[in-house]
Amino acid sequence: MSTDYTHPDVLTIGVRNSWADAETDPSRIDWAPRQAAAAIWFEIIDGRPVNPCEKTGIERGRNELGHWGEQLCADAIVTFTDEHGHRWLLMVERGDGHGWALPGGTVDPGEDPAAAAIRELAEETGVGLDGYPWQALPARYVPDPRASDEAWMVTVPAWADLGVGPRKAFPTPVGADDARRAAWVPADSYAVLVEHLTEEHGGRVFRAHQALLADLLG
Repeated sequence: MSTDYTHPDVLTIGVRNSWADAETDPSRIDWAPRQAAAAIWFEIIDGRPVNPCEKTGIERGRNELGHWGEQLCADAIVTFTDEHGHRWLLMVERGDGHGWALPGGTVDPGEDPAAAAIRELAEETGVGLDGYPWQALPARYVPDPRASDEAWMVTVPAWADLGVGPRKAFPTPVGADDARRAAWVPADSYAVLVEHLTEEHGGRVFRAHQALLADLLG
């Protein structure tokens, strides 16, 4: 039996606030431009987009995501090393209850992904790093819990390392916009990060960022 689900907010708040496609039938979309612009190629079968990387359990519909097919986002990876040689990573607690994540969000049409990461970082943490040297990492599929087999997320991570110094020398983040909280998290390894979030914040890593951070931090 096919599982068909689109969250009611997608067709109401999402369409009204322009973060969701108003079209409810993907077969009526002109897919050629979206396929050409996609960071990761995907197929169209019988007029419907096909998730290129996983089966989510929701075969039809958009689940909690707004756009049919690929939605490109950008995530800001901001690190520093303290005077004791320990690495720290800037993270936010998502306001939607999905856990702790990298600051980030969707890339606006025509926007450079690195610029989107910098913008989202400032909006969600108050930390402004425009003009700072950033390293863009390759686009990658992320297993977002809000995705479906017909709507999914691809991110372009951007990394800024602030160097070495005492913790007090680095900016103090404040959760804002979509972020409930923002904090520097110990990140000598992925295991250290997970343990800290569990013990100090009673939290967990956002599922879409687990593999990304495990690869990044080791």
